[in-house]
Amino acid sequence: MKRAKKILALILAMAMAACTLTACGSSTDASVGETEDAAVEEEAASETAGGVITFGTNAEFPPFEFVTANGVIGEFDGIDMAIAKQIAEENGMTAEIENMEFDSLLVALQNGQIDAVIAGMTITEERAEAVDFSVPYYTATQVMIVKEDSDIASAADMADKKICVIQGYTGEVCVSEMGYAYESFKKGTEAVMELVNGKCDVVVIDSATAAKYVSDNEGLKIVEDPDAFESEEYAIAVQKGNTELLDMINAAIETKLADGTISALAVQYTEAASEE
Repeated sequence: MKRAKKILALILAMAMAACTLTACGSSTDASVGETEDAAVEEEAASETAGGVITFGTNAEFPPFEFVTANGVIGEFDGIDMAIAKQIAEENGMTAEIENMEFDSLLVALQNGQIDAVIAGMTITEERAEAVDFSVPYYTATQVMIVKEDSDIASAADMADKKICVIQGYTGEVCVSEMGYAYESFKKGTEAVMELVNGKCDVVVIDSATAAKYVSDNEGLKIVEDPDAFESEEYAIAVQKGNTELLDMINAAIETKLADGTISALAVQYTEAASEE
């Protein structure tokens, strides 16, 4: 009988010890879980407050984007770069730039290599099928850069001339639709040098960029033809369905259009180009 009581007491003691260990274990697990949840929340908050927006661009399109010793974002400067920096900073984030060929930008955006494209990119129906565009922030048109003694006075005069364009730019589309033969270059500077060196007769390019190249190279002038070249609108591109980023960008652009910030940047960089 005494032996039975001892066994029963031993069983009860072991049961109580097991319960105590289980309780301690539950408390520890809960504490660890709460700590992990707090860490995740803190990390998410940190990413929101100090995150990065990676903009893709083609820094061969002054005064919108170009490379310089002291840019607004690293070595990159221009109207678009200033806009990108302000969009990021106003949302507590940092802007980073990925510089690549113009034709690679939308592919990189769709593949998730970059978050947005800001590159003097014109809104077109074809592009809008692949990406979502912000509200337009700049209106431009195509013009012709020719030598000062050129007899080209309209787009029709390019029919028997050697034409240079920049690959993927609107100028290439316009010249192609006119049915003219042309040579395309990956950089605007390369096309303009062809003209300066007498290897072509005309370069078709966006108006603001044309002004920069003409100011940089003596003996060139701009020829406009509003009947041949319609105005176009530049916008920032994001991945299809990325409404959160698009809304953030749209809000910033609309504010900057309303308060004159973008107009001021356009004047600032255009005047700076003309003074160089």
